Amino acid sequence: MATLKVLHFPDERLRLKAAPVEEITPKISGIADNMLETMYAEGGIGLAANQVNIQKRIIVIDISEHKNEPLILINPEILKLEGKEESQEGCLSVPDYFDVVQRAKNIEYRYTTPKNKTITKTVDGLLAVCIQHEIDHLNGKLFIDYLSPLKRNRLKKRIHKQKIEGHRSKNSEQLNNESLNKIL
Repeated sequence: MATLKVLHFPDERLRLKAAPVEEITPKISGIADNMLETMYAEGGIGLAANQVNIQKRIIVIDISEHKNEPLILINPEILKLEGKEESQEGCLSVPDYFDVVQRAKNIEYRYTTPKNKTITKTVDGLLAVCIQHEIDHLNGKLFIDYLSPLKRNRLKKRIHKQKIEGHRSKNSEQLNNESLNKIL
């Protein structure tokens, strides 16, 4: 297994709509395994394939306390949404940012397992939120799209500022290393 690079907002590849998995092969299972390893390494509870630049409809989730109950959902789709609930969400593709998002309280969904079995379930709570969040990713939508334009703009400015400061730090570090090399 391997850890994959998670794309970060505002990377435009996060806006691509993932293609259905036509056939479940060992390669697809390998992708799911790598996604699980990546999700665990990043400290997340869910990951969609397009977050790691794989444009296939694959989601991995593990909301268990001990991170030992992974779910692999291939070609997931929501069949029914009921009720409304607000909860705080975060995202591996939008690191260090959390905000309140309104989603359906209960969902009925269908997916295919890596063993090619089609399953339909009804769930609520954190699992329902997580599935909705990850399916949004497969459709090119991020949780921040549910926020007001003002909050989204503030987030974009914050990310831009962090990038500029990051570049300054790297350049400063490089200059310090060059100065040190001249002294030595």
